[in-house]
Amino acid sequence: MIYQIYPRSFQDSNDDGVGDLAGIMSRLEYVARLGVDAIWISPFYPSPMADFGYDVSDYCNVDPMFGTLQDFDALIQRVHELGLKLIMDFVPNHTSNQHAWFLESRSSRDNPKRDWYLWHDPAEGMGPACNRPPNNWLSHFGGNAWTWNEKTEQFYMHSFLPEQPDLNWRNPEVRKAIYNSLRFWLDRGIDGFRMDVLWLLIKDAQWRDNPINPDWKPGTSSFGRFLPLYTANRPETHEIVAEMRSLLETYPGERLLIGEIYLPIEELVQYYGASVPEGTEEETHDLTTAAITGPRLKGAQLPFNFHLIQTPWNAHAIACLIDDYEAALPPGAWPNWVLGNHDQMRLATRIGVDQAKVAAMLLLTLRGTPTLYYGDELGMKDGVIAPDQVQDPAEKNQPGIGMGRDPERTPMLWDNSTNAGFTTGKPWLPISPDYTLYTVETETKDSNSALSLYRRLLELRRARAALHSGDVYGVKPTDDGNQYVLTYRRTDGVERMQVLLNFSGEPQTVPSPPGHILLSTHSGRATDGISGNVTLSPHEGLLIVLEEHFSGQSPQLRKRAVPK
Repeated sequence: MIYQIYPRSFQDSNDDGVGDLAGIMSRLEYVARLGVDAIWISPFYPSPMADFGYDVSDYCNVDPMFGTLQDFDALIQRVHELGLKLIMDFVPNHTSNQHAWFLESRSSRDNPKRDWYLWHDPAEGMGPACNRPPNNWLSHFGGNAWTWNEKTEQFYMHSFLPEQPDLNWRNPEVRKAIYNSLRFWLDRGIDGFRMDVLWLLIKDAQWRDNPINPDWKPGTSSFGRFLPLYTANRPETHEIVAEMRSLLETYPGERLLIGEIYLPIEELVQYYGASVPEGTEEETHDLTTAAITGPRLKGAQLPFNFHLIQTPWNAHAIACLIDDYEAALPPGAWPNWVLGNHDQMRLATRIGVDQAKVAAMLLLTLRGTPTLYYGDELGMKDGVIAPDQVQDPAEKNQPGIGMGRDPERTPMLWDNSTNAGFTTGKPWLPISPDYTLYTVETETKDSNSALSLYRRLLELRRARAALHSGDVYGVKPTDDGNQYVLTYRRTDGVERMQVLLNFSGEPQTVPSPPGHILLSTHSGRATDGISGNVTLSPHEGLLIVLEEHFSGQSPQLRKRAVPK
């Protein structure tokens, strides 16, 4: 289980209203007690903060806002003392326009670092050169992806803000410099990287226009006007991913490569990479399971699967998603599931507080490594951000169309004191007036809280082999045609468990083999034995241990993959 921490919003240690590394360290015991295996920390590198740290001006240091390298060293030591792992967010696609590399690159056309970024002459035509970008490529944050540099009379390309120029990954010197930056942190003991926008690294060498998107609708992000055929998911990207994986494997122990990749399933799973030559096998682990021998892939161990965020929230759609994803995984691939992050509306806002508990049981009983966004274990909802409180450039550039990410980045809710125990200063983003309903302090005392449910689920996941490393099978809406209840089973080859999830606000009666209830999302449910039918309360999930242990190979059983 991976727990994402957005450092600006987790814990402030120096009363400036912004979270920092020392604040994270002060809360590590909470994270360890929750039962996760690793923390992933969003960027804390030196940065002008045009995009809150995703515009890096130095890959090998800590921004003073977050602390010092000594603070980082103390943090990673404490992380390892608690039996956790630390995964760093890394931003390989672009730097800040204040990075020393870019300052050199833009200084002249013959500077040695000119080709470290994507520079191009204006398109042919009439009118001022500065009004003729090379092609129709667009920024994810709205507007053109090209910015004019008056001094050298060329445009540079940026997938996001003009303050975030894209690196030229076709240049071997760029690759070497980035890989040296990875080594800097690996040498300090980190356990892996989450690679930001990994599928965007390579752009078309012929600079071709992207095709028109026939499904784009006015009033949505301008980026969607064209299909990013030539600016995303280029075939050469897989070579880079394999190089990154190879670099990590030169270090002892287990180092994890995660890729942020928003692509359809059939394209997403290609980022696991091809297998090493036939006959090469090794023992591998994911973050929760014991070693299992099998083929080794050479791509990312976890290309992040965001489809639970994007899929309609109903039993039929999610059953199809699980089936499609499991079927698409290459041999040796270990699945993963994500329900929220710093770029997405919070889970409890997206599907409702009651269904968020159903989602918790789904996330923590599916096969694979789950990722949890800080505060989702409390049922935290999106914050309310007034126009004069907006921080996010995505909202400022395209206001009023839902691009803003501030609501899901509001501070963690620790206790019932002023500012929820996050800071004694003024929080960088506002805290909801009803925060006392969702704090760690409040929910620790409530056996029916989201936090209590997550702790129990994580405890069971760690203790029961069927849940943490077993197979999944029988994924479907229930046998009687009930489209409101999703069911699937997990087995380690001996014990069998059944999961029943009610996606509706009404009671649902469905069939179940004999067994007993191990856990309900509703704390009042008795752990009685069941046989024949079971009635789920509205928004209830059940984890059932079946009486009949598994025997024999089922034709529906998933082929066991190697945990990564």
